[in-house]
Amino acid sequence: MEYLLVVVEEGSFTRAAQRLSISQPALSHQIRALEQSVGEPLLERLPGSVLLTPMGREYLPHAAAAVRSAQHARHVVRPVGETERIGLRIVASYSVALGIVPPAVLTWRRSYPQAQVEVLEFGCTEDMARQMACGVADVAVGPPPRHWDGPVHDLGSEELVLVLPADDPLLARGRRTLPLRELADRDWVLYTDDNALAPVVAQACAVAGFAPRAAVRTRHTATAVQLAAAGLGPALAPKSIIESDFHGALLDPRPSIRRELVAYTAARAAPHVSAFIEVLAERGAVRSRRGTTPEQ
Repeated sequence: MEYLLVVVEEGSFTRAAQRLSISQPALSHQIRALEQSVGEPLLERLPGSVLLTPMGREYLPHAAAAVRSAQHARHVVRPVGETERIGLRIVASYSVALGIVPPAVLTWRRSYPQAQVEVLEFGCTEDMARQMACGVADVAVGPPPRHWDGPVHDLGSEELVLVLPADDPLLARGRRTLPLRELADRDWVLYTDDNALAPVVAQACAVAGFAPRAAVRTRHTATAVQLAAAGLGPALAPKSIIESDFHGALLDPRPSIRRELVAYTAARAAPHVSAFIEVLAERGAVRSRRGTTPEQ
């Protein structure tokens, strides 16, 4: 099962075999044996890529849970006194994985410098919750899931900004804020439905009195930022993902747009997981207190 997870994460038998330090034929044999035991193909092999079949998508969370259960079992039976290597597996939405998780992991690893960290990215909040319910990760970070029975920790809110090209005519007066309604007649860079920001953008525009028309849609938040900066249309994106050397223009939308973020676990978190959540909460408090710029 671990071989299947690595192939999916790498998206390639070649890269997966290199990571596992085995030959590609041996890896292919292991995957075929697993598929025979399941009774259906789990992977679709395409030129240059590997995709999960419908059965593979159903099977993957259970395989991940089984692998993690085996890892936990090895920790339990480890002889007393043997040093345990701490691991942290994080499920995060696309933009959170890009803008919020990296600095939090950097801070957290100062206390756990030998820790192994994995970040799994998902677009849909409910997909994240399903993965967590199957035991795929230690903690999920993103918008609040609609249904969750385990512990949920408030992280504050994150600010969204308007992204425009640097030469947009609306910038001629040196504006730093912009009512969304002034962009009602534009074609927008929007998110596909499997990105958790899609309903946030739709709701913000609805409050401003219009439904945005799509010039282009993308799954990934970083791509939306680049498309907007290139002039394909305005976009809304979390301020936390914008790089310091960004060459487009950023404006504060009016009314301001924020979304709540939480961290959640399937059960009471281990101490090192709780420490990571505390780091996230501290960063969230800073975001929540950030002031706004008066409209010009």
